[in-house]
Amino acid sequence: MKDFKILLLLDRLRWLFAKFGIDYPIMRKILQVKLLMDSRKAPAIIGQRNKKKQRNDSNQFIQSLWIYLIMGCFMIIFIVFVDHFLFQMSLYFGVLMFMVMMSVVSDFSTVLLDTRDKGIILTKPVNSRTLGLAKAIHVTIYMFYLTIAFSGPALIVSLFKHGFLFFILFIIELIFVNILIVVLTALLYMLVLRFFDGEKLKDVINYFQIMLSLGMAIGYQVLVRVFEFVDLEIVFNLSWWHYLIIPIWYGAAFEYVMNGMDRMYLMPTLFSIAVPILAIFYYLKLLPTFEHNLQKLSSVQIPKRKSTKSLFSWGGKLICQSREERIFYQFAHTMMKNEREFKLKVYPILGMSIVIPFIILFSFLRESNLSEITANNSYIIIYFSGLMLPTLVMMVQHSSNYKGAWIYKVAPLGDLSALKTGTLKAVLMNYVVPTMLFEGVLFTILYGVRIIPDLFAVLLAFSFLTVLCFQLFTPSLPFSEPMDTVQQSQGVKTFLSLILIVLLMGVHYLAIGLWDYGVYMYLIVLFFANALMWRKIN
Repeated sequence: MKDFKILLLLDRLRWLFAKFGIDYPIMRKILQVKLLMDSRKAPAIIGQRNKKKQRNDSNQFIQSLWIYLIMGCFMIIFIVFVDHFLFQMSLYFGVLMFMVMMSVVSDFSTVLLDTRDKGIILTKPVNSRTLGLAKAIHVTIYMFYLTIAFSGPALIVSLFKHGFLFFILFIIELIFVNILIVVLTALLYMLVLRFFDGEKLKDVINYFQIMLSLGMAIGYQVLVRVFEFVDLEIVFNLSWWHYLIIPIWYGAAFEYVMNGMDRMYLMPTLFSIAVPILAIFYYLKLLPTFEHNLQKLSSVQIPKRKSTKSLFSWGGKLICQSREERIFYQFAHTMMKNEREFKLKVYPILGMSIVIPFIILFSFLRESNLSEITANNSYIIIYFSGLMLPTLVMMVQHSSNYKGAWIYKVAPLGDLSALKTGTLKAVLMNYVVPTMLFEGVLFTILYGVRIIPDLFAVLLAFSFLTVLCFQLFTPSLPFSEPMDTVQQSQGVKTFLSLILIVLLMGVHYLAIGLWDYGVYMYLIVLFFANALMWRKIN
């Protein structure tokens, strides 16, 4: 069996594993098999490559690291052009933690929560602590690969810019931040497993992953706003609540070591080292319980039948024109509601789309007061909530149950236009309309009832964009492609969709700025544009 260099490095620490009661030869063999099997699947960030290229022993995750390397090159700016260590390194580690956490959630949660090992490995003379630690180290290995690719350019530049001490400290903190992320993620999963079971547990884990992704994105915005700029100088006053922001621990370590060991930064520096170490000890202690609770994921419960009489069903009767369209409308609603992987990929983007307009609005408050902002046409930023549309439309063609798509061909349908229109209307009613209702109420409270016609215009613009994105970017039938074929080219499609959103926002802004009744003319144009686009779906 193929050996791995990372395992040879791990061999030097076998004495440490033995002290914690870990059967190292068994753990090493488990890791060796897992690393070999990893060459047979592709990670979420690159989707599914050409199948012929996958029939080799190269690891697809390793081959995808060039993406992180390119991102890391852009991060050099924090090392070169900023001389405030706390500010630059807190932001740097904030971005790094976001990237690593997203990778753990999207690519490696299945490793930590894998129940197949329990039936295959734990039936042999292997204790649960050894298996649990093998899974954690398996994830940590890949997180180190990712971190090396992402931080490699910054590490090289920091050696020449700030010296050898900064370079060594940088490496040490990168090690601790990776350990902290993997262990904390596992501990949070332990907490979820402790209080839930059955199908409810699977839903809770899915929503936990979604909130984790969204929380990291919002937390990064909070981190940026911790620092103030006065006369182009960075000002930071340490308060007790700053200790809750983990990237500041790692930024404080650089400020403490490189700038004279100010006692104010001693405590967060100690946190950056002590918390990961304590988390490891606690994790090792709870590993048997964690592996035992994983069996809850294998339990099956028969879901209770719920009444189909709902506001959503009523909306379907209102907007669907035929019986076939209503059937596919309800079918798409059921698929999107029950597909956990679909929700994991869509909901974080949906949450960010809701938050982004308010983040932009709060940034305006740095230069103007609320009354000045609400007196102008800045409510147009609500268009940025449409960032979810390309992801929604492109993801609707994917499903973990894609093999059932044969039903489309055997169903007695003259054409499949009802399938497509019903699915798109379900997307609008499930995600777009609720988002607009929520944001519309908040924006109306802030800007007044004068913006209600504009909100209807934005809703029509989003309807138009939904159909346009579907026609341009979705070649397959709804729910007919596997989840792991989400292509990297979607980044380009999302960028093109963003251009379309900005163009519509610009047209709206010009319409309300140049004519007194411009918004109503814009509404009429959008109404006919929607009628034309929906008719062209085939």
